[in-house]
Amino acid sequence: MAIVGGGYTGLWTAYSLAVADPSLRIVVLEAERVGHGASGRNGGWLSALFPASLPALAAAAGRDAALAQHRAMRATVDEVARTAAAEGIDCHLAKGGTVVAARSRAQWARARAEVAEARTWGRGEDDLRLLDGAEASAVLGATGVRGATYTPDCAAIHPARLVRGLAEACERRGVTIHERTRVTAIEPRLARTTHGDVRADVVVRATEGFTPALPGLQRAVVPVYSLMIATEPLPAETWAEIGLARRETFSDHRHLVVYGQRTADDRLAFGGRGAPYHLGSRVRPAFDRDEQVFAGLYATLTAMFPVLAGTRVTHAWGGPLGIPRDWCASVGLDRRTGLAWAGGYVGDGVATTNLAGRTLRDLVLGHDTELVRLPWVGHRSPAWDPEPLRWLGINLGLRATRLADAEESLTGRPSLVARATAPLLGG
Repeated sequence: MAIVGGGYTGLWTAYSLAVADPSLRIVVLEAERVGHGASGRNGGWLSALFPASLPALAAAAGRDAALAQHRAMRATVDEVARTAAAEGIDCHLAKGGTVVAARSRAQWARARAEVAEARTWGRGEDDLRLLDGAEASAVLGATGVRGATYTPDCAAIHPARLVRGLAEACERRGVTIHERTRVTAIEPRLARTTHGDVRADVVVRATEGFTPALPGLQRAVVPVYSLMIATEPLPAETWAEIGLARRETFSDHRHLVVYGQRTADDRLAFGGRGAPYHLGSRVRPAFDRDEQVFAGLYATLTAMFPVLAGTRVTHAWGGPLGIPRDWCASVGLDRRTGLAWAGGYVGDGVATTNLAGRTLRDLVLGHDTELVRLPWVGHRSPAWDPEPLRWLGINLGLRATRLADAEESLTGRPSLVARATAPLLGG
């Protein structure tokens, strides 16, 4: 079988199949190096987050199916950790959970509402709980903390170490990986590359934010850039003020997504959205850097942690992630054509890719398991709008999230802008 894309999705699929059936001939085709895309450049959150909400999944497939998807995501965090340990992959994994701070009255209202909604789904304190101001500040020493939500279902990792270790584990099990082999088109049981055609009974598309470059898939997902910075290693006295003693991943309840982690070598890695969407779903190396966004990330970081003022940033990078029109990741196999796919993770792919790989294993091998009955299996997201409508809509949505945060800073109340635009932004 042929797998297009040498990131987490492609490699977890190859690994899962090679373990299940060592007789299979599996080829991974990667345009650059393994992990070149989001798999090697993400914020290192191995989390149980799934891009589609429980209400959205329940509306499509029912309450039980939605909860089954949630349970599968929670289990996947530990499955990745188990496999990394078994294969000797030192990806600096530390399962400290995620703390999401509420740093304004409006954010605190959202935090309380999130936990209250979780209880209506039967999700207890072992899944998601509310921290008061003192509890939250003991974990995360950010400014203005009124409280937080906390889930244990997340581990901080080094993303590039995981993807490289996974590639080596695949090769040890007989998988062939062809780097610098760009696929120019995917057709039934055929992948066309710059070096020739590859025929296989099953061809898996695992291209995420790079998908629009393939013929016929220009509107399948949109590539939206997320950018990151990392500080120099910080001394113990600085970490004593910041917290994250168990290397918890962290964010806050603002509308414009930010995310961070304490790395194994005591840097603070911090990222967020904010870079513009580029007309025609273009992906270019030049888009990986945006000095204005980097400056904004540093300003946000030092506002959260004033002790970091003047701290040197040693690394800055970015890359595209894939967003489907309905914000719902999917995985599937069309047996008639032999075409399989997985993706649309909306930035929540570190764990979800593993679930995708194990699900594709069962689909390809024809195994009737709980995984193949999850609601995201076989889901087809609608196509994105044609240009220039999607350029206009996405960038207006980005401006709306910034405006919503500014509105809440001024009024102290939940944003009316956010409420109005939530249906357009996956809310």
